[in-house]
Amino acid sequence: MNKTPKQLGYRFPAEWEPQAATWLSWPHNKETWPGRFEPIPDVFTKIVKAITPYQQVNINVADAAMHDDVLTRLTSAKIDRSRFTLNKIPTNDTWCRDYGPAFVVNSESTNPLAIIDWGYNAWGGKYPPYDLDDGVPTLIAEMQGLPVFYPGIVMEGGSIDVNGEGCLLTSKSCLLNENRNPALTQEEIEEFLADYYNVTKILWLDDGIVGDDTDGHIDDTARFVNPNTIVAAVETNPRDENYAILLNNLSVLKEMTDVKGRPFRIVELPMPDPIVFKDQRVPASYANFLIANNLVLVPTFRDKNDAIAIEILQREFQDRIVTGIDCVDLVWGLGTLHCISQQEPLVKR
Repeated sequence: MNKTPKQLGYRFPAEWEPQAATWLSWPHNKETWPGRFEPIPDVFTKIVKAITPYQQVNINVADAAMHDDVLTRLTSAKIDRSRFTLNKIPTNDTWCRDYGPAFVVNSESTNPLAIIDWGYNAWGGKYPPYDLDDGVPTLIAEMQGLPVFYPGIVMEGGSIDVNGEGCLLTSKSCLLNENRNPALTQEEIEEFLADYYNVTKILWLDDGIVGDDTDGHIDDTARFVNPNTIVAAVETNPRDENYAILLNNLSVLKEMTDVKGRPFRIVELPMPDPIVFKDQRVPASYANFLIANNLVLVPTFRDKNDAIAIEILQREFQDRIVTGIDCVDLVWGLGTLHCISQQEPLVKR
């Protein structure tokens, strides 16, 4: 398409807006969880079982063997077969948030749903190969008969969050990193964000949390929970490596305003204690929650702050059930619930 989504009246909805489905890519890359892959399919099974009472789950599987294995796992877990679909779409890895389809909507169009296929390079070329992942959005568009927009630059889903009313939140450490789009200035990147997500105000934080191999995705540090409220991860231990990073982010957030110049309401979300594996700290954060229809899934880490984080988010999502999913195994792959998922908005066709 030559015109941008903004020019054609499409917009990228906030995650709390009605959804048609959650997209996942079934895990199979054992190098993502070196020495700890065995429990990961069971974690995914629990996630699918938690979501399917509320909406459809679409799962990318690599081949017939994986299709049969996943089908056996999900049916053995007594998950309603009508609530999930298995699509033969091969992938390199499981992080569907970052390479999956960015769905945009336009209720006035003859094509009310479309897909943005951003470029994907595995967070600056860190984990080749990534060619299969990069092709996922177009394959899904072809399968669903949807139009596709090709911005021609690298952009990951976990690097941005929107409030549905013109604001987009992101981080400089990721989007301005030279390993993504080295030829583009901040102003040029802002133009792409405005043109393809159809937003009018870009809000920049500085850095992400320690152990985040994405160079600082926003979905581990700060998230919109409604148009005027942001939950912000905070660290209360001054000796922790994240203390200064998150304190700075909190200070910046408190100075931000929406498209009408109104300050946001900022709600502090605690961090779990550090989780370290083979001398590497992993990016455990309650901010990596997943939103579905009438449901919010929160990653938990067998930590004293698990219940506190769930309670805080339940107050913010009073119209939804907020519940935890144990992610102690999942986070060894350096991501949790939001990182593995991508929402498809509900549209009237």
